[in-house]
Amino acid sequence: MSQPSAQAVKKSKHLLKGNSVAILDAGAQYGMDIEQQAKRLGHEADRLPFNTPIETLYSYGAIILSGGPESVYDPEAPQPDPRLFTVRDGRPPILGICYGEQLINHRLGGKVAKLERREDGYTTIRFSGKPTLAGSVGSSAHVIMSHGDTVTEVAPGFTAIAYSGDLIAGIANEDKQIYGVQFHPEVSPPDGTEIIRAYLQDVAKLQVTYTYSDEDFIHDAIREVQDFVGQRQVLAFVSGGVDSSALAKLLERALPAEQLSLVLVDHGFMREGEIESVKAMLTDSGVHITVYNAASDFRQATTIIDGKQSLPLDQVADPEVKRKIIGDCFITVQEQMATSLGLDNNTYILAMGSLYTDLIESGSAVVSDKAGTIKTHHNDTELVRNMRAAGRVLEPWRFIQKDNVRAVGKLLGLSEAIYNRQPFPGPGIAIRIICGDQPYSTADSPQIRKQLEAYGTNDIRATLLPIRTVGVQGDGRTYAHLAGLTGARDWRTLKSLADEIPRAVHGVNRVVYIFGEVQDDNATQITPTYLTDAVLRLQKRVDVIVNQTLGSYKLDKVFAQVPVVLTGLNFGQDGKRSVAIRTFKTVNFKTGDAAIPGVDFPEEVLLEIVTKLQVLPDVAAVLYDLTSKPPATTEWE
Repeated sequence: MSQPSAQAVKKSKHLLKGNSVAILDAGAQYGMDIEQQAKRLGHEADRLPFNTPIETLYSYGAIILSGGPESVYDPEAPQPDPRLFTVRDGRPPILGICYGEQLINHRLGGKVAKLERREDGYTTIRFSGKPTLAGSVGSSAHVIMSHGDTVTEVAPGFTAIAYSGDLIAGIANEDKQIYGVQFHPEVSPPDGTEIIRAYLQDVAKLQVTYTYSDEDFIHDAIREVQDFVGQRQVLAFVSGGVDSSALAKLLERALPAEQLSLVLVDHGFMREGEIESVKAMLTDSGVHITVYNAASDFRQATTIIDGKQSLPLDQVADPEVKRKIIGDCFITVQEQMATSLGLDNNTYILAMGSLYTDLIESGSAVVSDKAGTIKTHHNDTELVRNMRAAGRVLEPWRFIQKDNVRAVGKLLGLSEAIYNRQPFPGPGIAIRIICGDQPYSTADSPQIRKQLEAYGTNDIRATLLPIRTVGVQGDGRTYAHLAGLTGARDWRTLKSLADEIPRAVHGVNRVVYIFGEVQDDNATQITPTYLTDAVLRLQKRVDVIVNQTLGSYKLDKVFAQVPVVLTGLNFGQDGKRSVAIRTFKTVNFKTGDAAIPGVDFPEEVLLEIVTKLQVLPDVAAVLYDLTSKPPATTEWE
């Protein structure tokens, strides 16, 4: 491509959107968060393809390069217009985040390298001097990291403006107004919010002009529903969670009753008493549903993956396969429901409460053509994508997140019991049971076990456990070992170890504390576990114990989510299984952290739960998840 002429550049400057931000999307898990931060600060923002031509970018007042799952050395890594970093006259300021920072440094002559130590989760960085980008933040900031590659030598003309330990965490060329940060300010309030504000308002000099209320969003969503649906029939599955319940209220406001069918599917993986309580809550919010029992359909369901027939769901261990079977079974059940309701199977619309969070983690092209798949959500399987391509899927929440839909649901008239309800995954407890019949081990396991030994103290020992869980690291998916800590309950030290271990031990993405004594020889065994009646009954029982106890102390309103996970870990007690508890703190579920006993809630409550679980004859041990997101996902699968 040739360089634009000076006349073209000057002409384009007269077409400025002025206060708009161009966000070049490299497949970031947090791309929507960048846009939301900009809008909340009063600036219109557009997420654009990473290779958007520079002529288009001249019409914006600021440019942000997002993070992404690739390394700058990957042949297929996203690349911007090659003129972006060489033309200055008329080009808005640039901020690169994570991959964006690494790309800036790499393209302009600096060095980027993959180091042995990762950085994932919450980190304190310190600023060098007082860079403009820091705004009113002091000499340090508390931020989220998620990366393997690191800037090791800054490009000519740049200076390092921030450090994480001895690693470079921020770079700047004030003359060219190009900046980069290794961390994710878009999901690191309040310090990260101030850094983005400083970039947009102090560096780029954008004015605060943008406003868009939740009422405006509802008005636009109703118009979208009416335009998309026309005279067609709509079928919506309602689970009782805020996403689908708010969708039901929106549909009831937008469409005549004769066009709308609302169904609650009992897939057999709901918690104890869930169907009855959900129906009552929905009725209280004015949402009237039909319950359809499909438990037997789901347990024996199969699907086609990469051209091959899967095993039945109750014989499957792989979490991705489980999720895909469940998602595709929803489509099969939906077709059965449509037939029974007299809907035309070729024209009716399937309405879903899919959030941006669901779609970006599924690697859906609806929200990004560059994102990696962290885990396939049940509302974005291949069969769903086929229906979407045919123009038969309605997803009004596809560009908003959990905090947004809660606010919208409240305005639409949902009861507080629903709009403030803890999320429960669409596949239910099917993904809260870690399935398999063999201990997980790889060629690297002995080395990982050796690495973990270094994290032992006089009172605490680190152990490698023979199962794996899903994580998110560097905007990509990991499926890696679980590590356990045993010994003294010094929760601050335990949390510090849980933060540090995944950064240095690359084969581990989640760390738990194990109540009770663990021997090396019994930490390698599992009880075969699948979605059988006995396993489902045990998971439902332990879930009731955990959540009823938390509820008795009103802590069910304190935590954002409390996954209760059943694993085959038996610690030498044949036939028994272990229970893992994850008390999760978050706002939008893209990032978050484990609640710490004695700090975020009374340790006595956790010990009461542990005592109740330990006396159950089928429970071998109780585990407490200490891991932030990243590196671990909210759910274990």
